[in-house]
Amino acid sequence: MRVELIPQAANVLFGVPDEMHAEIIMLIDAVTKDAETEPPALAAAFGEWCWLVYTVHGDVIEVLDVGCAG
Repeated sequence: MRVELIPQAANVLFGVPDEMHAEIIMLIDAVTKDAETEPPALAAAFGEWCWLVYTVHGDVIEVLDVGCAG
């Protein structure tokens, strides 16, 4: 599975504190492990403080948006 982040999502990923950065990475990791399930055209994953919106195209997960509360 390959993961691609659009530039806006990548900017958020590298602009948050370390603990939020780690949570986003954990969400991306969880999504890659669950990618065999057929997600809808647009899907989301939620952690304690952060979330991400993504799509799956074959073996590519495209992260469209990332955010954290606070």
